[in-house]
Amino acid sequence: MSTKMDMTSATDSAPHKDTSLVGQAPKAIIKNVDMSEEMQQESVDIASAALEKYNIEKDIAAQIKKEFDRRYGATWHVVVGKNFGSYVTHETKHFIYFYIGTLAILIWKS
Repeated sequence: MSTKMDMTSATDSAPHKDTSLVGQAPKAIIKNVDMSEEMQQESVDIASAALEKYNIEKDIAAQIKKEFDRRYGATWHVVVGKNFGSYVTHETKHFIYFYIGTLAILIWKS
């Protein structure tokens, strides 16, 4: 197990929506991470694709989990939502917590 470190100076509250970005995908704000830069980018890309395909948080989470299991092997866990608490144990270098718009996404491998 590893200690997670905060990679941004963003606050714990959800970022405000910037109306100047209308028509563009919201920027991902990484809150806490323990994974490679490459995997971080893939996490954001996979989540963004799931958000384009689904509107229901459970379906978004399921799509992200399936893609992570396919790419990186089992067992991945995904939580998607606007308001939740969590306390997880993860494999070293296999954890990310970020926002896309106002939606929080927590992904980890155990």
